[in-house]
Amino acid sequence: ACSLLADAGIPLGNQTVLLKGVNDEPETMKRLMQKLLMIRVRPYYLHQMDLVRGGGHFRTDVKTGMEVMDGLRGHTSGMAIPYYVIDAPGGKGKVPVLPHAGRFEGDHLILRNYRGEEIEYPVSAESAFTALPE
Repeated sequence: ACSLLADAGIPLGNQTVLLKGVNDEPETMKRLMQKLLMIRVRPYYLHQMDLVRGGGHFRTDVKTGMEVMDGLRGHTSGMAIPYYVIDAPGGKGKVPVLPHAGRFEGDHLILRNYRGEEIEYPVSAESAFTALPE
């Protein structure tokens, strides 16, 4: 299917969710991203898992995601490196998680979105669900 679309000139992109125990190791992610390129699919986004009830067993902490990204940079083609993003709660948009893009305060990462708003985001899987509204 990907070949048919790519042959027709349709650009293909992938959005991957970082999942605990599935793709949260740098080597696993590197292989996945390289295989996507082999079928002409651009690795576009690597999403930190959204804060959803019932999904905590799949959620990694943000530091793990940053380590996965560090394990990609310099170890594979730049084409195989997606944007690591957090879809900020409350409709505040996708915020890229770049090296030194935020600051840690306690158990939270303070991010800045495209509007310049600061967003407090829980770092650990354990603290993630205390941030959800009832």
